[in-house]
Amino acid sequence: MRALKRIIATLGVLLLSLPISYVANAETTKDTLKSAEEQLEQNQQTILQKQQEQQAVHEEVDSIRKNLQTLENEISQNQQSLTQVEDKIKEIKQTIQQKKEEIVLLQDKVYAREGIMEKRLVALQHSDHTTIVIETLVNSDSIGNFVERIGAVATLLNADKKILDEQEADLRQIEEDKKEIDQQEQLLISQQAELEGKRATLDENRLKRNDALIAMQDKYTNLATEINLAEQEKANVQSQIKSIQAEIQKEEAAAKARAAELAKAKEAEQARVERVKEEAKAAEQAKVEKAKAAEQAKVEKAKEEAKIVPAVKSSPTQKNNTTSTITETTKKSEPSKSGKEMYVTATAYSHEDTKSDLTYSGYNIKENPHMKLIAVDPGVIPLGSKVLVEGYGVAIAGDTGGAIIGHKIDVLMPSSAQARQWGRQTVKITILD
Repeated sequence: MRALKRIIATLGVLLLSLPISYVANAETTKDTLKSAEEQLEQNQQTILQKQQEQQAVHEEVDSIRKNLQTLENEISQNQQSLTQVEDKIKEIKQTIQQKKEEIVLLQDKVYAREGIMEKRLVALQHSDHTTIVIETLVNSDSIGNFVERIGAVATLLNADKKILDEQEADLRQIEEDKKEIDQQEQLLISQQAELEGKRATLDENRLKRNDALIAMQDKYTNLATEINLAEQEKANVQSQIKSIQAEIQKEEAAAKARAAELAKAKEAEQARVERVKEEAKAAEQAKVEKAKAAEQAKVEKAKEEAKIVPAVKSSPTQKNNTTSTITETTKKSEPSKSGKEMYVTATAYSHEDTKSDLTYSGYNIKENPHMKLIAVDPGVIPLGSKVLVEGYGVAIAGDTGGAIIGHKIDVLMPSSAQARQWGRQTVKITILD
């Protein structure tokens, strides 16, 4: 539009300032047409340049697409690796649980065998091993009975030795299983760390993919806008040329008739042209001011958006500091685990499930439903001792039960619903004192 006004104003000034003659008027109109054609050529060059830029953008888009495909492949590989690590963690947890249950069974076997061995030791205290064997053989009725008693004595002696060997083997197996659990727990920690690392890599690749998509979209949008503007300007110039050509034809037909009138109207036309110039200048100035105001508004809006976005994001350093603080707090809150450790089968009960509100050690669990207390086999866990129970906390061994035999415990819960929620678990305990 500015170019059109400029051409029209220039045309008017030239027409009014030329000598009143057909030849001069025709030359001026041709000069104006030539100027418009030069502007059209310049606009055509601009469009050609934009088309070349478009080709460059297409090539860049192809590169972005290849990068996107690479990122998608990495994301897929990260996802598969993530799944494998999760499966490994699940397998390790199952192994740990299985080992805990095996330890409980072995501990119960050792516990039961200790009773048999205790009886055998009591018997040996009253009569030594050699005396028992001699008396057994001397009291035989005959040679046949003597031979039978020798076999029986050998069987008993072998049975005692077998019991001792089994006891030692089971105790060794318990210690080996405990070590295996410790190793599996360390492996679990390393696998979980690896899992977090893979998740971070996956998130980073997804962010790169989103950034690439946004960049590609912006390039397409900007290019389309620029080409559209160039095409519009080209259409305007072509329209101007058509108008000028039509004006030339019209003026060529009426040039001789208008020659006489141009001299008389020259002065008035010059004044009008000056007024048009001033109006055009004022309109142009107003348009410039309006464009500046719009640009300033965009800048202010961008600044406001820039202030909002960072507030949503959290610094990775802050996340690490928070995690570190939580870890240190958790470590400080854990009680000392020094003392005897073992694995037990743990169920739960509440004062709502018992006939008496008083425990074996005299604690009133109805008045104190939230206290940490466990029912135990006194032969395994001494009554009155403090015990750290995995997933429950530090509790007092203050109750017994008919079904609590061997490596089994019953944890106190405030209600029957919470006891049912606990269910049956295999947990690690530490006798603190």
